[in-house]
Amino acid sequence: MAVDNPAETAEQLKEQIGKLKKEKGAVIMAHYYQSPELQDIADYVGDSLALAQIAAKLDNDIIVVCGVHFMGETAKILCPDKKVLIPDPTAGCSLADSCPPDKFAEFVDAHPGYTVISYVNTSAAVKARTDIVVTSGNAREIVETLPQDEKIIFGPDRNLGGYINNVTGRDMLLWDGACHVHEQFSLNGIMELKKEYPGAKVLVHPECKKPLQIIADKVGSTAVLLKYACESDATTFIVVTESGILHEMRKKCPDKHFIPAPPEQTGCACNECGYMKLNTLTKLRDCLRDEWPEVTVAPEIAAKAVRPIERMLSLSANINK
Repeated sequence: MAVDNPAETAEQLKEQIGKLKKEKGAVIMAHYYQSPELQDIADYVGDSLALAQIAAKLDNDIIVVCGVHFMGETAKILCPDKKVLIPDPTAGCSLADSCPPDKFAEFVDAHPGYTVISYVNTSAAVKARTDIVVTSGNAREIVETLPQDEKIIFGPDRNLGGYINNVTGRDMLLWDGACHVHEQFSLNGIMELKKEYPGAKVLVHPECKKPLQIIADKVGSTAVLLKYACESDATTFIVVTESGILHEMRKKCPDKHFIPAPPEQTGCACNECGYMKLNTLTKLRDCLRDEWPEVTVAPEIAAKAVRPIERMLSLSANINK
């Protein structure tokens, strides 16, 4: 239970958060990888695509993003006139960190004539050097809207980019980045679980390495894996992504069994994102009370970064028609 001060119970904090949210006209958004109590208190819970789509339509003056810093930046870019808060400003992202803006700019400049596609798990500065932003939920479909012979740079996740290359027959030029959580899952551990649960379906996020994608019954974003689990006739699932998604899976499918995939290193919590878990009920209460920490994006960066995000939202809307 993510409560920092033992003198305050979770219920007391939730009550305070509810009052502050109402007083300030704020809205709380949480990613599926957040702790269960933050997901339960949020007004909206979703993956990166859903949260971006929601942020673009919000009328609230204050938006609190329970997630990591790039998610707060995305909300601020889409809502420049809103106050965007994040409970812990040190909640970063190993994948975003694997793509420094200056190095990525050098890479793009070294390959003129390429369309640049960046995963949403990047800094605002990287998005500013991008033609189209994508999420794991729409990356394949957006790539397929482009001509087959289009020269494409895809960054920063090499595993997601490799997966899209495999399923589309593309030969995108990949930036060599990865998520530390999705790199850690154990193939041998998953195969042992399959022996123990022979009817279990394996659900794999495309940020995982290729061998894990190969053994998957379904590869997809958190939202896609959740939908598959809800619609499947199977009753047991081995979930190969950050374990926070299991909370929503269990809520939606209380009669089904969800097993978190083990990491390669035994005895660690490597299947959890420590950055995501930095946000707590106490920090959420404090940021609503103080209206801080506030997410800011330099106007010149935001003006460039908003274009590829809006292009993603437009393409996603057309794809889903």
